[in-house]
Amino acid sequence: MIFYFLTLFPDIIEVYFQTSMMKRAVDRGIIQYKTIDIRCFSEDKHHRVDDTPYGGGAGMVMAAPPITRALKSISNWEALPVVHLTPSGQPFIQEDACTLTKHDGLIFVCGHYEGIDQRFIDQYVTLEYSAGDFVLTGGELPALLMADAISRNIQGFLGNQESLAEESFENGLLEYPHYTRPAVFEAHTVPDVLLSGNHQAIRDWRAAKALERTKKRRPDLLKKSLQ
Repeated sequence: MIFYFLTLFPDIIEVYFQTSMMKRAVDRGIIQYKTIDIRCFSEDKHHRVDDTPYGGGAGMVMAAPPITRALKSISNWEALPVVHLTPSGQPFIQEDACTLTKHDGLIFVCGHYEGIDQRFIDQYVTLEYSAGDFVLTGGELPALLMADAISRNIQGFLGNQESLAEESFENGLLEYPHYTRPAVFEAHTVPDVLLSGNHQAIRDWRAAKALERTKKRRPDLLKKSLQ
């Protein structure tokens, strides 16, 4: 899968994909990425990509023409979903991370300022997602968040694909707590069941803890599973 990022700040994207598991996936050819600097497609001598909003108001709005030219610089852009990151988009969830792996690639449009001219969104955007009920300074972080979550579901990205089945949200519950050595840390011990060697008892304990944690922290997930 290839991720395209239409952005004003390519360095943010470059750094992330040159680190940790994302870098390993790139090096192994499991994923690819390309940054496209929207400013390079401005026809203004100062490379401006924004202007004052019609109707007045605070802030600036990203203009449609530079973003459109940046989008169309991708040879097969019409064959790929165009994703706009915005607080007014639908919440991005684990199910989306799994579903979006079916595409050969995704194009992320990373907005800034007060937003993007609605005419670009109406004409070219396929999907709108939000990372949560908060506002960020730009769309790069949500785009990277999505790319990371999607990549983990691509075959070969994780060394142990079985670990996906035990992740939070995969079965509608939050993940159970984890422990490792030492067995005693600051007078706190590992639960006895995890040291018992009884695999069925361990599975039962983990299932119970996942349910307990979900009830306490995200009861909305349980309500959703019952609908």
